[in-house]
Parts: sequence; C-alpha cells; structure tokens
Amino acid sequence: MQHSTKRIITTHAGSLPRPADMIEMLVAKAEGKPIDEDAQRARLPGAVKDIVKKQIELGLDVIDDGEYSKPSFVTYVNDRLAGFEADANAPRRGSWSESREGLAFPEFYASAPARNIRMVCTGPVTYRGQSLLQRDIANLKAAIGDTGVEAFMPAISVANIEDWMLNRYYKSAEEYLFAIAEAMREEYKAIVDAGFLVQIDDPRLVSYYLVNPNATIEECRKWAVLRVEALNHALRGIPPEKIRHHTCYGINMGPRVHDMEVKHLIDIIMKINAGAYSFEAANPRHEHEWKVWGNAKLPKDKVLIPGVISHSTVLVEHPELVAERIMRYASLVGRERVIAGSDCGFATFAGSKEVHPSIVWAKFEALAEGARLASKELWKKAAAKKAPVKKAAAKAAAKKRPAKTTARAKK
Repeated sequence: MQHSTKRIITTHAGSLPRPADMIEMLVAKAEGKPIDEDAQRARLPGAVKDIVKKQIELGLDVIDDGEYSKPSFVTYVNDRLAGFEADANAPRRGSWSESREGLAFPEFYASAPARNIRMVCTGPVTYRGQSLLQRDIANLKAAIGDTGVEAFMPAISVANIEDWMLNRYYKSAEEYLFAIAEAMREEYKAIVDAGFLVQIDDPRLVSYYLVNPNATIEECRKWAVLRVEALNHALRGIPPEKIRHHTCYGINMGPRVHDMEVKHLIDIIMKINAGAYSFEAANPRHEHEWKVWGNAKLPKDKVLIPGVISHSTVLVEHPELVAERIMRYASLVGRERVIAGSDCGFATFAGSKEVHPSIVWAKFEALAEGARLASKELWKKAAAKKAPVKKAAAKAAAKKRPAKTTARAKK
C-alpha cells in the first residue's frame, strides 16, 4: 500500500457513476427482468477502461473499476455465494422510516421504500463467484495496463451479508456469521493474490445503531466485537498492508442526527486486520471528529483515509477546504500516513441519482487540487524545519575542524 512519502496521494471509496446503458442493464437485472447477458459482458471491459482513464485524468492515485459490474455494493453477492435461494415471501428489510432517523423525522422519511430481502440461507454457505471475480480482475488489469497506478477492489463485509441475507439454515447467528466469513475469505484473498488492495466495505459496523432504535451503545459495541472477530477470521493470513477497511453510515441525504459517533467504536475498528481505515470525515455531521483520531493511539503501521469530499451534499468542496481537512489529519499522524479520500461511494446502487456525474467529477478535481495544496504546505513546513537543523549541524562541524596553518606560521 502506497504512503504519502513525497506528496499527499488521493483515492476514493469505490463506486462511481456508471454509463446510462450499463445502468439500464444492471437495474433490469436487479428487478428480475431479462437482459442480454452477452451484450453486458461485451460492454464491461470498455466501460472499465474508460473509468480507469477518467480517474487517472482527474488526478486520483489509487483507483478501482468503479464497481461497474455490480448492481450495488452488497447485492452483487447474490451471484457469488451458494447456499441461498430467492424467496418472494421473505420478510421485508426495514426502511429508513423505521430507523432512529425515521422516528425523529417521520415526514422526511415517509416516502423511503422498504427493500425486500430476496435471498435466504437454506444450506451451507460456500463461494461460487470465482468466474465473476476473475472477470472483474482481468478487466481491471487490462484497463490499468502499464500506467503503474495502484488499484484496489471493494468487497462486501461479512456483517453486511449477514444483514442482507436471512439465515434459515444455521443454528445460531454466530455459526452463520463465521460460515459467511469462511466463504468470503476466498474473494478477499483472490483480490490480493491478483496484485490489488482489497477494500472491505463495512457500513453495517457503524449503522447497526442507527437502524436498531432500541439498542444501547453498549449493546451495539458488543454486536460489533463479534462481527470484527468474524471479519478478521476471513482476513487471516492476508498482509494487513494489502487491506483497506471502509465504513460509513448508509444515509446520504438526510438530517443524520442519529449517526453513531466514531468515539463509541474507534477502539473496535482499530482491531480490524487492516493497514488503512477509510471513514466519513467531510460531511457536517462528522467533520469535527478528526480530533478523536488524535487520541486513538493509532499504531504506527496504520494509515488513515479520511473523507475530504462528501457524497452527502451536491456542493463542490473548495480545494482550500480540502487542503485544510488533509492537514488536520497530517498534524495528528504525520503526512506520510494520510491518504485523501471520499466519505463514501457516489453510486452505491447502480440507479442512484443523488449526485450527478458532472458534480462527482468536479468533487474529484477539488480533491486532487486540495491534495496538491496540502502537499505544498506540508512539505514546505518540513523543509523549513530542516533548514535550521542543517545550518546548526554545519556550524558545529566547522568548529570541530582544525584551523588551517599558514606557511609563515609554521616557520
């Protein structure tokens, strides 16, 4: 995993706006409508090549495939895990109207739809997505070519799959959780073996509190500890420096007054076997939390990827504000251990229209420019600190040198 050794490097959280024709195919497939599978397969390599090129042109240093093959960051596992079957009668997942947010702002969330859980576990969980995963790996490798850019590939967390797919087979939640972990280990490891960083997308870790109005902070912490244990089980043996962990709150546009505060989970998050932590840090609900990371005793081999642009507003951040956000974190852990990122993805579901693509690209331009401004300031300060030290060292060395003796003095 790259560090910001010469300048602040940039990345993002994974999902990016897809071309209109791809959205049409992905949405149709998610709704169970027939699509031309051959046409979709043929379209994907070119689309991935285009989005890789776009990211590089925008000034991003660590890039991905935009999650272009996935209908969403979580539902893609419908096609990658065995042991599940569709059930139209399965209980509906609660909508945001039933969350802490919905109870506090019922009028705002009144129209929020509930989503069906269409897959239920009816047998042993195993991984069957090898061909699909290898397709994505091959497409990303081909798109990168000889550019030399570092790449990551997002993969959904164990906890999110547990929430998305109902268990009707395993005797306990813990048994089910670790079965998912064992299956998803194959995906996590294959991504790293292919030469990419794996990013674990784990919004459930912090949003569990939000969607369970009766749960206390302590109950949520206890719930999170077991999920982190299961995730680490899935990640065992994979070098931490090849792993990024991303968490966020699930809500994009909304009041968000019931987001769990990072101070309640930061110690548990840091137990995750990852070399870098990606988190929301730019939106007005969480920007102040940068101070919490200063007291977190972050291990020296860990990197922070704070969001310095946000998916929760269509305002395009000023580059100088982006730079200030970067420098705050650099002041806590050092410039080398900060990578500038985004709060979350900008198209976590293929049909998402909350932030128009043109605005997404403008945000990334602000991200890149803000990183350049921060780099200039941070490296200038470092140079200024070194100058007096070098001068003092030269002066001390000069005092130690014996005085030159003239020929006349010798006589």
